[in-house]
Amino acid sequence: MAQNYRNHWRYIPLWHYITPTVLLAILIGSIMNLVNADPAALYSASLILAIAALLFVFYWYARSFALRAQDRAIRAEENFRHFVLTGKPLDPQLRMSQIVALRFASDEEFPILARRALDEKMRSREIKLAIREWKADYDRV
Repeated sequence: MAQNYRNHWRYIPLWHYITPTVLLAILIGSIMNLVNADPAALYSASLILAIAALLFVFYWYARSFALRAQDRAIRAEENFRHFVLTGKPLDPQLRMSQIVALRFASDEEFPILARRALDEKMRSREIKLAIREWKADYDRV
């Protein structure tokens, strides 16, 4: 299937929907367990809450760190692509979200759209909608 604006998002249901829902349920359940715990069970209820909070934080940072690493790779790739096409690096004033959106632009429209994104302060959605010839990215995670 050809990638385009309407289908370029990649969601893994187990990771993006089920895991955070289960983690939130565990966190809420552990809070309720702690609130309703009798004094003898207070220590174990506190530990369960700490573990639930730790799992939630772990989930958040696992995704955050992966996205940050991916953003660094995208910035380097798109900066190199811009340099190959124009002989100049990308303007450092471009925001990361703009660069991420620009990666879908074809080589022909990439330099012009990069300049336009900066000049018009375009948001990533606007950049993606302005792309006429979509360059698919099937390798992202």
